[in-house]
Amino acid sequence: MASLNRAFAVLCDLSNKHATICSFPFGAFVFILGPFLRTFAVGSTPAAAFFMSNPSSDAGRGNAEPVIRLQSVQKSFALPNGEVFDAVQSLSLDIHQGDVFGLIGKSGAGKSTLLRLINLLERPDAGKVFVGGRDLTTLSRRELRDTRQNIGMIFQQFNLLQNATVFDNVAFPLKIHGRHSRAEIDARVRECLALVGLAEKIDTYPAQLSGGQKQRVAIARALAPRPQVLLCDEPTSALDTETTRALLETLRDINQKIGVTIVIVTHELSVVEVLCRNVAILEKGRLVEQFAVDAPSEERQTALGREIDELVRRREREAREPVEPRPTSLRRNPEEVAYV
Repeated sequence: MASLNRAFAVLCDLSNKHATICSFPFGAFVFILGPFLRTFAVGSTPAAAFFMSNPSSDAGRGNAEPVIRLQSVQKSFALPNGEVFDAVQSLSLDIHQGDVFGLIGKSGAGKSTLLRLINLLERPDAGKVFVGGRDLTTLSRRELRDTRQNIGMIFQQFNLLQNATVFDNVAFPLKIHGRHSRAEIDARVRECLALVGLAEKIDTYPAQLSGGQKQRVAIARALAPRPQVLLCDEPTSALDTETTRALLETLRDINQKIGVTIVIVTHELSVVEVLCRNVAILEKGRLVEQFAVDAPSEERQTALGREIDELVRRREREAREPVEPRPTSLRRNPEEVAYV
């Protein structure tokens, strides 16, 4: 609750400059930003440690110990009619440092629920969740808040503060923490905005941004606390094809530059084919297939797996096809004629 109070105080401070934020009912504020606050509410990590290099950027992507390990996790929800819906059923999964890992499946397969189990936005009914070697299910509330600094998350709806500038949106998780100087926050915000290609939008408001730009601001905000893991819940589903392509390039660049592990939920197979190195396919809350995206096989067990393989093969065929040379004109331009 102390972290929520600090967050609300930050919003009130912003409202002195941006007018109407604090006119929102507190309950509505918690409803809209609840998932974000639970992800970024933080404890007592020193500022010096906070601004160290991201450990995920170091060499060692082939380490045997995964950065994320789910062991026999289960999650059920009670339905209004008294029945129980099993969203995730005894699922185990390892994701290694520096990977870009896709979670796909039909609607209701359990993709988003599984993603939210990774940072305990949804607490499993059974099983264990390890991130960075720590079992999150055994941590106290304070320890869990501290550990969540290491897990960034972006959502389909962006969840930006509409009455705050891009700078203040990205600075939000740092200001909640309350242990960083203005100079440190300013430097980190500018660094994150440069990373997503929005340095020139620092004083802009969300209403002045396109959907793709809003999602980039959300990515910058998620990266501000230097997380080792970035969770992405359908980040491209509200974007058009061209904007989706640009956003995927941004995520790929971020992964390559700072080594952050990305786990992305999507229903778009093209997103998996373009961005992901590995993918897990879910059906009715169960893991039915897992494989490396760039290793097509004739032994795929699922229709989605075969479709991904076909996309990869098509890309490989197009890469091998020779490019037709453009015809050159036999007519010389006047400048060339003048010197003949």
